Amino acid sequence: MCEDDHGIGRRALFVTSAAAALTLGTVSFSHGPAAEAADNQETRTVRGTLPAGSPDFVYLPVDVPRGVREIKVAYTYDKPSVPAGTQGNALDIGLFDERGTGLGGKGFRGWSGGARSEFFVRADDATPGYLPGPLRPGTWHIALGPYTVAPQGLTYEITVTLTYGEQGVTPAPVYPPSRAKGRGRAWYRGDCHMHSWYSDGRRTPAEIAALARAAGLDFINSSEHNTHSSHAHWADQAGDDLLILLGEEVTTRNGHVLALGTDPGTFIDWRYRARDNRWARFAGEIHRAGGLVVPAHPHATCVGCGWKFGFAQADAVEVWNGPFTPDDEATLAEWDNTLVASVREGHGRWLPAIGNSDAHRDPDAIGSPQTVVLADDLTRGAIQEGIRAGRAYVAESRNVSLAFAAAGGRGGHAGIGERLRVDRDTPVTVRLDVQGAPRCTVRFVTDQGVLFTSDPLPVSGSGTVEWHTTPAYAAYVRAELRHEAAAGPVPGAMAAFTNPIFLGGA
Repeated sequence: MCEDDHGIGRRALFVTSAAAALTLGTVSFSHGPAAEAADNQETRTVRGTLPAGSPDFVYLPVDVPRGVREIKVAYTYDKPSVPAGTQGNALDIGLFDERGTGLGGKGFRGWSGGARSEFFVRADDATPGYLPGPLRPGTWHIALGPYTVAPQGLTYEITVTLTYGEQGVTPAPVYPPSRAKGRGRAWYRGDCHMHSWYSDGRRTPAEIAALARAAGLDFINSSEHNTHSSHAHWADQAGDDLLILLGEEVTTRNGHVLALGTDPGTFIDWRYRARDNRWARFAGEIHRAGGLVVPAHPHATCVGCGWKFGFAQADAVEVWNGPFTPDDEATLAEWDNTLVASVREGHGRWLPAIGNSDAHRDPDAIGSPQTVVLADDLTRGAIQEGIRAGRAYVAESRNVSLAFAAAGGRGGHAGIGERLRVDRDTPVTVRLDVQGAPRCTVRFVTDQGVLFTSDPLPVSGSGTVEWHTTPAYAAYVRAELRHEAAAGPVPGAMAAFTNPIFLGGA
């Protein structure tokens, strides 16, 4: 074993092409089988300290010689006590191969964030979160992401072990099909945000698929943090009854975004901030890969979770994430403001809403909440089109079902995400049919705010609520289903909400 110190102040440090990244001095190994250790392995250990205010990414180059069959990396770092309200140490880790660390390049070989203390990569296998494939000679890079650094600094130790020998055969990836059996044009239930053990979740794909079926879901979307390594591990879980879309949760330091339903094997880079002016490029990559751009939990309070890139490239927004909390309430209000703006500006473009579980481990419930989409069939394209068009509502579980429509004029009718084209003074009847929501209250929300609140539904959970308006009074109307409030004027927790129906524009 050989040891070295790699502090951030050493002379070998230099700035890479990305302003928020730094590269340390190279870790060298022997060059050829003659220098191999008796156990066919070589190990190097490096130590260093990152000060508070470190760059977003620090790269440790590793000179990989010929004849290597496995790279294994283990790391530790200190976690000193810090005053209340001060961030402690958290250090993420990943790997790039000899093709380099260029933004959006082909060198990406995996990312585990802070979920694992060690990982390996071989041609025939890899730790979840990492990609198996050939181990070619050249300069590889261990990527360190100092997520937060304590005032005392972050002291780390990294151990790299190379095992020599003949490489195995890289398995050909098999991906789930892009369609399931379906029921033709129908309402399909899905959860587009969840995590398996291929990032920081604790469930296998098989466990997630079983829970999705138990939750009454028709489709799910793979959304691991900053890696597409799970894509080739879902095929066995798909079936006529469950469509599995492939994607990624692109986890930047200025917010998270779902790449929803991208082409199999698509990797979207995350190493930039809003001020870097690179987001439009990667949103375009998501679209070119056939995916939807969906900012996730825009008002979440975790470090780096608040969405700061704007919504110009978004196809939808995740308004409800996991158990309904005050940050979901804030996102709901901001989303409603975007609907008002779209009416005021008159361009016709508006931002649909979805909801997902963001489930990681027990007791997180897959499918709570779930997005219910009106789609022409149970296919990747049809589900994406339904979400993009806003033909969707969000429910806390399979138990809640809604039918929401507006009627007026000479037989005019519009459903969720559609427009009822009648004159501004034409009487309009808005109707919501509810099942599975005992003692919940219905609210009809418009561009003028909440204009109607019903009495609580019966204990049976079923009921019909109607309201009469005109396009002059309400440019759009959407429905909320709320649980009983604990006290006072604050609305209760969400049971379900719809995307809007627009009124007028005859």
